[in-house]
Amino acid sequence: MAVKNKTKQFAVIGLGRFGTSVARALYLLGYEVLAIDADEEQVQKFSEEVTHVVQADTTDENSLKALGIRNFDVVIVAIGENMQANVFTTLLLKDLGVKHIVAKARNELHGKMLEKIGADRVVYPERDMGQRVAHNLVSTNVLEYIELSPNLSIVEITAPKALVGQSLAEADLRAKYKVNVVAMKRGEQVTAPPQPNEKIAKGDILIIVGESQGVQKLEELE
Repeated sequence: MAVKNKTKQFAVIGLGRFGTSVARALYLLGYEVLAIDADEEQVQKFSEEVTHVVQADTTDENSLKALGIRNFDVVIVAIGENMQANVFTTLLLKDLGVKHIVAKARNELHGKMLEKIGADRVVYPERDMGQRVAHNLVSTNVLEYIELSPNLSIVEITAPKALVGQSLAEADLRAKYKVNVVAMKRGEQVTAPPQPNEKIAKGDILIIVGESQGVQKLEELE
């Protein structure tokens, strides 16, 4: 069982694959988590996984008030199939004064709608996972890939052989690929930010931020 030693409280609405994954991960990190779903069977399945699990219709304002939803630091709207419920829940949370709302979107249009009605952050789980898989298939060096915007990405990549033995200054990734190394991981040690004279060793993991085109070229290095 997770040790509850952190004060921030989270509520996760919608216990599909994404919602259950987020709720479980937050709970295991030591946070108080309230999980909510309209489906009684789903609630029963998840009853032992987090701090509290309740059945509720989150498109009903009175239900949200009864849950004390505005007292949570972050509320994640993870409702997937029912877009109307997803949008209406987000709107109600905003009206109730929830501090920080993270909402799951199915596509760009849905995401823009959520932003317009007040979601503080919109996430695209299916799109992001597809990108990670695609980039990993292109280059086995890629461990993680996140698109921050259409032209800006962050990637966690095992140092290509072509860079091993060079210092960051010698590799000059900023000039060649328009990317910056913001951190280096060597075993359990993480250096952020690394110094320009830091040598890149075999097995090092580089966390890089930069233009998506430059990131793609870097991924192609052997």
